[in-house]
Amino acid sequence: ISETRSPLPLLFRRRSSGQIIRNIATVSSSLLPAFGTVIDEGYLQLKKYVVAPYDHRYRMWQTFLVVLVVYSAWASIFELAFKKAATGTLSHIDLGVDAFFAVDIVLTFFVAYLDTTTYLLVDDHKKIATRYLTKPWFIMDVASTLPFQTIYSIFSSRMNHEEVFGFLNLLRLWRLRRVSQLFIRLEKDTRFSYFWTRYFKLVGVTLLAVHSAACIYFWLAYNHPLEDETWIGSEVNDFKHRSIWLSYTYSMYWSIVTLTTVGYGDLHAVNTGEKVFNMFYMLFNIGLTAYLIGNMTNLVVHSAVQTFAMRDSINDILRYANKNRLPENLKEQMLAHMQLKFKTAELKQEEVLEDLPKAIRSSISQHLFRNTVENAYLFKGVSEDLVTQLVSEMEAEYFPPKVEIILQNEIPTDFYVLISGAVDVMSYKNGTEQFLSTLGAGDLAGEIGVLFNIPQPFVVRTKRLSQVVRLSHQHFKQIMQPHSEDGKKIISNFTQYLKELKKDMLDELPFLTESLEEMDIQERIPNDDQRDVQAHNSLEDESTEGPHVTSLFTKSIRVIIHGHHPEELPTEKVTFGKLVYLPDTVEGLLGLAGNTVLLNPSVHNK
Repeated sequence: ISETRSPLPLLFRRRSSGQIIRNIATVSSSLLPAFGTVIDEGYLQLKKYVVAPYDHRYRMWQTFLVVLVVYSAWASIFELAFKKAATGTLSHIDLGVDAFFAVDIVLTFFVAYLDTTTYLLVDDHKKIATRYLTKPWFIMDVASTLPFQTIYSIFSSRMNHEEVFGFLNLLRLWRLRRVSQLFIRLEKDTRFSYFWTRYFKLVGVTLLAVHSAACIYFWLAYNHPLEDETWIGSEVNDFKHRSIWLSYTYSMYWSIVTLTTVGYGDLHAVNTGEKVFNMFYMLFNIGLTAYLIGNMTNLVVHSAVQTFAMRDSINDILRYANKNRLPENLKEQMLAHMQLKFKTAELKQEEVLEDLPKAIRSSISQHLFRNTVENAYLFKGVSEDLVTQLVSEMEAEYFPPKVEIILQNEIPTDFYVLISGAVDVMSYKNGTEQFLSTLGAGDLAGEIGVLFNIPQPFVVRTKRLSQVVRLSHQHFKQIMQPHSEDGKKIISNFTQYLKELKKDMLDELPFLTESLEEMDIQERIPNDDQRDVQAHNSLEDESTEGPHVTSLFTKSIRVIIHGHHPEELPTEKVTFGKLVYLPDTVEGLLGLAGNTVLLNPSVHNK
């Protein structure tokens, strides 16, 4: 389509990331193309002499016009009520303002518009002109811009029909739609506070209502045949010949007092016309007051909703803890967790991520956590593909100080990588708590229980506010299945880490010394097909199994290898079988059979 251009390429034409963010922050949702629409990204420019409606220079021009609209809205009603002002300095200012809006009418013929069927910008000059001329707002734009009184004075030497021209000037109120469009755009612009944008909008509506009512009320008094039988004539003698600003002050005073329902009674309706206007104005005030109070209440309450919810949740926790007589330390942990939950909820992290596609969520995780995970001891030297998959499946969590992340002897469902903060590793023995070590950013917690598939051997408790990423046992196992080489590297890293553990921690893992010895045996077993064949603990009988790591990464058949036939008693010292993983190729089996560590093996399926 030669006459249409996608609005999206222009968004990304700018090289500065800050400019892109500012442009996206203000772009209207109506500029999104419809599903199925073909967008030609080769067109980076509109046709010559065509302006994009979201161009920052055009937006600045529109913002400047809004300032002039505010003046027009004030002056048009003011000049209707105070006729002397319409022939003074304000008349020259009005001509200048009208000239700017006349330029905008001409400029509109060169502004691309959005096709509502294809949601693409149309930059064909003929189509732009036809659309603008056939729409009602062209006539209203022209009518609100023409200086009727000045044109009449040029062709007539007398200035009659001043009242008619005053009402024609009210056509300038049509320009107020620009202010409404500006506030709609500002409310969606993330660079501006939504609260203050709504606040200024409400103040503007109130001031316009007060100003309009004051001018109309004075107009009723000015056009009444008897000055003394008017609301202002009964207080100010010969008010028609007094200062304009004195009369305007009296009018605004009455309007504000009536709007706020104070009603001092010093200025009140005298004739029938004024009383009728007062009735309608007070009925209008009821709706306006309800609108203002409702909007302000929503703005104020919205900022306090989270606070009320947090207080209710804390009260519920306290009632639950007292009813069930929970210990104080556990109650403190519950309260700390709830407070942290609401603090992080203010950031809207979970809500934001849930609404995003998985690819974007993964990219965010890679940006935030990849560097820390890569430098963790367990994953050093593994492939980038494995790290990417692991990080994509990790979930971030916050923990307040003095909260237990892992309990001793619990099922090893997850392990954690510390992103920030610190945790203490402890154990309970004979009813006493024993401190073992402290872990910091980049360290792992809970991996021993997960990799050995045993109950967690230690208690892990936060020292201060800590952020961690969590990976479940099942996800880790599924990810590792096709990565045999990375599995070997992880086993090697894990073995080296275990060898460097402090004696206090090794004492809590009695099986670990023997397991490490058998891991060394496994490293010396040749294996032609590069599969993991790992020797395990010495077994007293066929039903006993020790902790093992290789099952996380392989699906081999486990067998017990003896130094004699299982039905024959050995003539030498009785030896127990060794649990290994049976290779799935003949070459691997021959390599295992040729191992000098185990001579003349016979195989007995476990």
